[in-house]
Amino acid sequence: MKAVAYAFEAAASVDAATSVLRDGGWGFKPVAGGQSLGAMLNLRLAQPETLVDLDGISELRDVKEAADHVFFGAMTTHAAIEDGHVPDPSGGLMPFVARSIAYRAVRNRGTIGGSLCHADPAADWVACLPLLGATVAVAGEAGRRDIPAASFMTSAFETQLTDGELLLGVRVPRRSPAARWSYRKFCRKTGEFSHATVGALIDPADGTERLVLGALDGAPRVFEGAGLLHDLTADMTRRQALLDDAGQGLDDTRRALLAEMLRLALNDMETPR
Repeated sequence: MKAVAYAFEAAASVDAATSVLRDGGWGFKPVAGGQSLGAMLNLRLAQPETLVDLDGISELRDVKEAADHVFFGAMTTHAAIEDGHVPDPSGGLMPFVARSIAYRAVRNRGTIGGSLCHADPAADWVACLPLLGATVAVAGEAGRRDIPAASFMTSAFETQLTDGELLLGVRVPRRSPAARWSYRKFCRKTGEFSHATVGALIDPADGTERLVLGALDGAPRVFEGAGLLHDLTADMTRRQALLDDAGQGLDDTRRALLAEMLRLALNDMETPR
């Protein structure tokens, strides 16, 4: 099957892109790396009237360092993160996650912003960025605003973006040298989307202790609090209650996979690197 006929419009700036998207309504769709959208077009799961090309907007490629965070423009590719061409505020977590996304050809073109906006529950950045406590920056007719990554995705393939809004990038806090993390996911073969994802993070410098369960039927679930990971390791009843809560709607196989990824992630946190 091939895509339906559509027009193509290149945007030269963020303001131009948001204006076109706002005026065009539901029939206008932005395209970045196109690694997810291209397949949806060919399957006719997406049938836009016009694609708005973001490739020429240099602002969306900017990567900026600050004392307490790194800002990644929405057009930052998975490969740039994997290869260390951009700063890593995560203590190795972001490059680790990036190198397991799909295949190298996809990572060369796929972008962090495109993945977030596509909002596939099984994708990696929708789980990794909430784990890191990132913030998503967006722009639209009403100006620019920030959204916590933990609440940016609202359900499967749905986000907080409103008509005409464009994702500018993500602000990722710097993690201290004492931070520890684990990221486990189950894929039946290399390059496939995850069937169960679990991430854990502890940073004693700011008291962060966080757990993310992903590849669910909707948005990832984020849990945090002092002693959380130790309690889940020591208390099987509490761990099962958490799994029952997060795994509602999953079939028995996916629930079992989620439980195993959680066990492995917790074990990782108990083992010194």
